[in-house]
Amino acid sequence: MTIRVIIVDDQAMVRAGFAALLAAQSDIDVVGEAPDGKQGVEVSRTTHPDVVLMDVRMPEMDGIAATRALLDPPPGVIHRPKVLMLTTFDVDDYVYEALRAGASGFLLKDAPPADLIAAVRVVAAGEALLAPTVTRRLIEDIARQRPSGRRDRSPELNCLTPRETEVLELIARGLSNQEIAEKLVLAEQTVKTHIGRVLAKLGLRDRAQAVIFAYETGLVTPGDQ
Repeated sequence: MTIRVIIVDDQAMVRAGFAALLAAQSDIDVVGEAPDGKQGVEVSRTTHPDVVLMDVRMPEMDGIAATRALLDPPPGVIHRPKVLMLTTFDVDDYVYEALRAGASGFLLKDAPPADLIAAVRVVAAGEALLAPTVTRRLIEDIARQRPSGRRDRSPELNCLTPRETEVLELIARGLSNQEIAEKLVLAEQTVKTHIGRVLAKLGLRDRAQAVIFAYETGLVTPGDQ
């Protein structure tokens, strides 16, 4: 299946470079581009891409606002693409706001071409592209906003089985599927199945939202080992 992609960035050379790279792949089709978030939302709603490559800082409408518009659309708009944020620095605070808005991950603009291609495929497949540094920053951000001390666990977690709860805890601590499999002595495919059920039961889009959910509901707290 061909992955439909649009590129939203205020730099024409960046759009052209990414478009040329992605269009050269047999399984990726670049179906549109836009110089700002407002036009990006419009292009997305007419081309229905699978993945939107979204710059963070742009005129008219920035990447965060555009991500919210795409992932929480008005009534009657059904299409919700995956959003992959593009940033210059991995410590860009705007990236974390974008993840909270529902973006599936982030990619540095100076990443190797192979990383960009792989990122589009990963996000299109429904996975999250969440680097450990971003996970740590999300945790720190939540810790700053929340009073110290453990809060009561949310009733929302009651729908999970003990094993699913365990898997969610390990996701929140930044472990990969392989690391979770090794820790729980499970097959990696079994871990993937558990993760899929966790996301479905909790109504979460991907791993990035699972990390946020685990901390905001008190399943784990910053500093847990």
